[in-house]
Amino acid sequence: HCNESVKWNFGAVCINPVHARLASRLLRNTEVKVCTVIGFPFGATSTKAKAYETSLAIASGADEVDMVMNVGALKSRDYDRVRDDIKAVVKAAKGAVVKVIIETGYLTDKEKVKACLIAKEARAHFVKTSTGYGPSGASVHDVRLMRKTVRSEMGVKAAGGIRHFKQAYQLVKAGANRLGTSKSIAIIEEIASTA
Repeated sequence: HCNESVKWNFGAVCINPVHARLASRLLRNTEVKVCTVIGFPFGATSTKAKAYETSLAIASGADEVDMVMNVGALKSRDYDRVRDDIKAVVKAAKGAVVKVIIETGYLTDKEKVKACLIAKEARAHFVKTSTGYGPSGASVHDVRLMRKTVRSEMGVKAAGGIRHFKQAYQLVKAGANRLGTSKSIAIIEEIASTA
């Protein structure tokens, strides 16, 4: 996975935290970043656990973390808990890039906007559509809504169910400046075959 990411010049390889140290070693002296997940896949762990998991990931060589927002807290309108959760991860990341997975498939548009605003207030760097385990993945509608909400002040990462170039292109056109997909090589090869 790491070797393929270097070969194809991908921005980052996203792996489980247990592999952060190995990935960091394999990617040393390359441009590819090590990204790992926090509170994955449900976001239902405690704030202290997420902060500690983040600290361990950074100490193990992770350059970026994708944290799963506490969706239950957001749906319960416990916005302080959601904000404190994200702030704790941002602090523990010590300047490393933090992306907040808001799991759009469980949220109304109003909740998606609120989640983005909280992530922005908590000083996360990106909002992200999905873990890939929710009821739906990235959609053009959600990416547009997220981009409109965070403007140019944050990144938008589209992830979940991205399998083809046309779909990837539409998501970028809608405002995503990062894509997360397990089909990245197939998408690149699809582009190459049509060139």
